[in-house]
Amino acid sequence: MFRRKKPDGKTEAGAAHSYELETLKQEISAQVSSSDDLIFRIVKPGDEQIIVMYFEDLVNTAILNECIIRPLEEMQDEIHAESIANRVNIGGITRTNQLTEVARQLVDGQAYIFREKDTYGILCNIEDKATRGLEKAETESLVFGPKISFTESISKNLNLVRSNINDPKLCVETYMIGTRTKKKVQMVYIKDIADEENVNTFRQRITDLEIDSIIDSTVLSQMIEDNSWTVFPQFITTELPDRLTVSLLHGKIGLLVDRSPTVIIGPSTFLNFFESTEDIYMRWNMGTFLRIIRFIAIFFSVLLTPAYVAVLTFHYEVIPSALLVSLGQSRSNVPFPPVFEALLLEFVIELLREAGARLPTKVGQTMGIVGGIVIGQAAVDAGFTSNILIIIIAISALGSFTAPSYAIGTAVRMIRFPLILMAGLYGGVGIMFSFCFILIHLLKITTLGRPYLSPIYPLRFADWKYSFFRLPYQFLVRRPMTNHTKDSYRMPVEKHKKKKDVDE
Repeated sequence: MFRRKKPDGKTEAGAAHSYELETLKQEISAQVSSSDDLIFRIVKPGDEQIIVMYFEDLVNTAILNECIIRPLEEMQDEIHAESIANRVNIGGITRTNQLTEVARQLVDGQAYIFREKDTYGILCNIEDKATRGLEKAETESLVFGPKISFTESISKNLNLVRSNINDPKLCVETYMIGTRTKKKVQMVYIKDIADEENVNTFRQRITDLEIDSIIDSTVLSQMIEDNSWTVFPQFITTELPDRLTVSLLHGKIGLLVDRSPTVIIGPSTFLNFFESTEDIYMRWNMGTFLRIIRFIAIFFSVLLTPAYVAVLTFHYEVIPSALLVSLGQSRSNVPFPPVFEALLLEFVIELLREAGARLPTKVGQTMGIVGGIVIGQAAVDAGFTSNILIIIIAISALGSFTAPSYAIGTAVRMIRFPLILMAGLYGGVGIMFSFCFILIHLLKITTLGRPYLSPIYPLRFADWKYSFFRLPYQFLVRRPMTNHTKDSYRMPVEKHKKKKDVDE
């Protein structure tokens, strides 16, 4: 329903704008806070007056002049809104008279065309937002497999997804999230594979969001996760299209956010964060070996330094006599207790890591290498720490960096601090208590309502070939049971009946 102006000259509280050009300019200017980059361009074909309004920094001026301004200037027949819509050479035309809609689309890179005395105008999408080309992944580097990564353009990202999965069953649902800044969010999944309950849970959490703006996909993942207080991430965020492809084929769901180069994947279990698509590109025995190496490295990263503190503080008897002598000589000049010594070095390692991440790439690499060597050697010479602890701290740091996911690596480094403190206070009992507490906490966490520790709990041996190790492809007949997929088989029925499936 369109509303004209009231007799007093004010627009009614709805969204329909007036029909006079000057008044319309004032109304639109008020909606966008009288921004100086808002352009009002008057085109006069014959005796008619047509106004074209747009933000000069958000539109493609070449398309504007060629496909809108020139056709309008050449119009000679009867001029009205429909003839204008048929004349301009732009796809995605929208007809509207709603003032709030016009203002919202203008700041999104569209142009609004309105002929005086018409009852509605035309919105044309000619946005020219700054984007970068397809580049190599920075945070998830691979030796084998595609090197291309997602960008900040959601249309390019969706193009990559559809290029990898040219399946008619690939479903895309689009949502506009945000009350002040509308951000496009697209949910992608394969309709006859993804579990309907997971899809509905994702859909409900997205549509229930009431917030002024979403900056990035990582922010969105924090808003829709099950537990906001845990240090463990509950959704995988990746910049690799092939990782999303594998996840979709396994029955997971992806969320693409406009202006974000990372994609959310869920539901994601604890073991999913230690998987890499590189394991798939390698032979199965190599992939299994690397996966086991990661689990051992994370185990050492969490428990090695606390074990050192507990042994030196409470359990000297477990140290072999030959090692006890060298350990005593190493700590002979250290005035601090082991717990303070370990916490100090862990803090220094975190400082070096954070400084290296914030500095420019070349300077950051130099800072990490030179800083670690200089500070470590100087700390030993000054008697602040023992050289054995330097080795242990270095192994723990390297172990946390083996995780393919940056988020889970950071979580591992965080839980190491309370473990060290408990080891210094209560020794081995403190380590065991902390370990049990973490295990119970992981058992309580859910991701989209699904168990976070699956397939460990609930126990599903059939899914271990996807998580702890990787078998040859002829044994990967079923999709992971953890994802509750509709189509359970990855091979045609007549083939998987002939093969010996490890699930059965």
